[in-house]
Amino acid sequence: MVTKELIGKVLLQEYIDTLDGNKIPGTFVINVPNPLKSYYARFTQIDKPNSIIFVTKSPTSFEKILRATRKINAAYNLNLDGAKCEVQLNSKKLSGIRLRGINRYSDIEKIQLYYKAEDFEFCKNEPLKNQDALIRINRFFTIEEMEKGIYKSATEENVYYVEIPRYMPWDEFRKHTFDIKDNISDHAYDVVTGIFYVDGGITEVLRIAKINASLDNLKSIQQKYIDRLD
Repeated sequence: MVTKELIGKVLLQEYIDTLDGNKIPGTFVINVPNPLKSYYARFTQIDKPNSIIFVTKSPTSFEKILRATRKINAAYNLNLDGAKCEVQLNSKKLSGIRLRGINRYSDIEKIQLYYKAEDFEFCKNEPLKNQDALIRINRFFTIEEMEKGIYKSATEENVYYVEIPRYMPWDEFRKHTFDIKDNISDHAYDVVTGIFYVDGGITEVLRIAKINASLDNLKSIQQKYIDRLD
């Protein structure tokens, strides 16, 4: 399969917590759970960070985050994936650095210090527990085409993308998603909306996280959305 690297965005709704420890004291660090955590927990006792957000005092550019992440990875032999993100809590919006590739919670504070040395300023802590949030992430995607309009991630296990014909506002996406999951036999998957920037335009996609998804699984989910969007 041909591998492509694209820039795009995903929009996800998650219940998030703030970290109480393993961070620069008093700073605002959000823990975003793995959507497949309940599955993986059956096979391992290792509690590894999935996605961590360092909340910053002001919005920062994707360019600055990428430059800093490359420099930190090279200097400390790390494999961090840095992205720009926005977290919406009801009417409040927060900006931050979304990081993946942190191996242990105990590593978070020193990685935060590396970003602080690159001139990032962090917000003061606002304790959150199981708080419902919308998270927008600007990031790179490395994908392999399985079939026209259906892709698998080349860097994330059990993550796939399917094209859909048009944009869905968040409320419409939620409505269709609940309806589809109530009327499908295999609903052991997580789905969020996203876009790829391709050939000077936007391709609307769904990101599907599913253990060992088959092409038929993905085509079935894709078609159920297409039927509702025509």
